Amino acid sequence: MWYDESVFYQIYPLGFVGAPYENDGVLTHRITCVKDWIPHFQKLGVNAVIFNPVWESDTHGYNARDYRKIDCRLGTNEDFADVCKALHDAGIRVVLDGVFNHAGRGFFAFQDVLNRRWESEYKDWFHINFDGNDGYNDGLWYEGWEGNFDLVKLNLRNEAVVNYLLESVKYWIDTFGIDGLRLDVAYCVDRDFLKRLRSAACGWKEDFFLFGEMLHGDYKQVMNPEMCQSVTNYECYKGLYSSFNSANLFEIVHSLKRQFGPEPWCLYTGMRLMSFVDNHDVTRVASILQNEKHLPLIYAMLFGMPGIPIIYYGSEWGAKGDKSSGDPALRPCFEKPEWNALTDRIAAMIKAKKESEALNYGSFRDLVLQNRHCVLERESANDRVMIAINMEDNEVVAHFDARAGRAHDLITGETIDFGGGLRIPAQTAYILKPF
Repeated sequence: MWYDESVFYQIYPLGFVGAPYENDGVLTHRITCVKDWIPHFQKLGVNAVIFNPVWESDTHGYNARDYRKIDCRLGTNEDFADVCKALHDAGIRVVLDGVFNHAGRGFFAFQDVLNRRWESEYKDWFHINFDGNDGYNDGLWYEGWEGNFDLVKLNLRNEAVVNYLLESVKYWIDTFGIDGLRLDVAYCVDRDFLKRLRSAACGWKEDFFLFGEMLHGDYKQVMNPEMCQSVTNYECYKGLYSSFNSANLFEIVHSLKRQFGPEPWCLYTGMRLMSFVDNHDVTRVASILQNEKHLPLIYAMLFGMPGIPIIYYGSEWGAKGDKSSGDPALRPCFEKPEWNALTDRIAAMIKAKKESEALNYGSFRDLVLQNRHCVLERESANDRVMIAINMEDNEVVAHFDARAGRAHDLITGETIDFGGGLRIPAQTAYILKPF
């Protein structure tokens, strides 16, 4: 499918366009600015854009008020349809954030319950106890997601709720032509709902893509033929930056071998998880890495490892943002895209990833593994690629059965000679195609 060979670009729209945090109710046509970035997307080489929440919400987008109306801080449904058409015309797919576990206190159905109580036709859309009370002193108690009462948990066992959400997805496909969904907190979304969503969405659009947000546990809980085609690989996200910061590449390679190795006990061999070094919920990679020279190296590992890469907007040129400063610090508005040496390298890696059968579908094994340098191999029926990384401050020479004497570096286009071993300069990463 198209997503197996794609590189995704993630945007948090409310931050991207500089919208106010609180919904001020003022219609402002901000979302159209995405069209100005399309030349940047094309130069970078990404195949798809992931939009975090775009629906009318109370504040940050994950507390929706209406699943069929673009947030007024972003613009109108017509504005967003225009953006989606422009992206599609440029050959770029569109994936939206599906927040189906919970809605906001401003959600029309919940407001009806607050106003009409027992008389509300929506009272069973939520998990409510009319004999209790909540932190907002509403005179009733309801279940909030993980104790956050601004996020009202939806009753996904209620047929009316399920129908409303599925009909909303159908509306998104018909109106905006969307190609897939990121499923927020998929790890706690009702499994039967996920099955119905997968069946319905792929019935409406055969190549529709669903990937779930998974933080821990067995990813196959929601990544299987009945639910999501992929999930977020948080285990390797942590392993990536931690390995570089602790000068211990054994950590990330252990996770990769555990997930994608050739042994029968390996968990996800042949599957493609969503790989990333940062996103809208975590400290940006340029802020979390202790050595800025490791930025190109961590991206080489990202594009070399099994998985479908996601680039978070701004990180391709090294933008910083620390989670300790609050979520808005991770979700800024940039006046325009930037381009520098890091962006050049990432664009080259994207090109290599898209054009390589081995990087998209190949097996995984380590040829050389030391604390501060490694050589990894991806191999498919018709292609073979090696990823060499050296985080040392000096050159290293890696000795292994190269099965060839020379290789093209897919990042720089240089020819690398293996005579006497592979010489990897200090703070360098290669993506090599032997010949």
